[in-house]
Amino acid sequence: MTTRIPIIPTIIVAGAIAVMIALGIWQLGRMDEKEALVAKAEQSARMSSEVGYPRTEAELQDRLYRRTTIECPNPTGATSTAGTSERGQNGVAQRVTCTLEDGTQVPVDIGFSRNPQPVEWSGGQVRGTIAPGGRVVSAQPLAGLEPLARPDPRDLPNNHLAYAGQWFFFALTALVIYILALRRRATRARDD
Repeated sequence: MTTRIPIIPTIIVAGAIAVMIALGIWQLGRMDEKEALVAKAEQSARMSSEVGYPRTEAELQDRLYRRTTIECPNPTGATSTAGTSERGQNGVAQRVTCTLEDGTQVPVDIGFSRNPQPVEWSGGQVRGTIAPGGRVVSAQPLAGLEPLARPDPRDLPNNHLAYAGQWFFFALTALVIYILALRRRATRARDD
């Protein structure tokens, strides 16, 4: 007696495997896009000319890692977040929110500290680097803090090869499990 392969489950498993393989291929494409983004960011970081603070998302992408100067007359929302000093020490970046003349709110990292307690800073001019998320990392520490590490494009994660590998592994695992299930089904049919 021969055992027929079930049509509907096979179609579902084949579709799932096809989707996983497509996601793996998509991640490989994203890897190339991220490498191009990092290369562009590294080029921007080498430029010495200053740019105005970006007002749109497109401008932000073009100006990442460029130097800028903003006026911050009334900083608000002092907080601290994980940060690294210029010397490579781990601690906190002291952050304030600056409201520009047009109402744009800009997060500004004003310096490094080991103390997580937010500091007081009365405001002024900030010269720094535009980092991911639109924040400005001050080139000179303010409010008596230590200097922060300058944002580095090489810190942008590029995990897309690992993600692609995971999707291909999931597809292979689904295929193996389905083949084992079909074998077990065939063995049971023979024994009956």
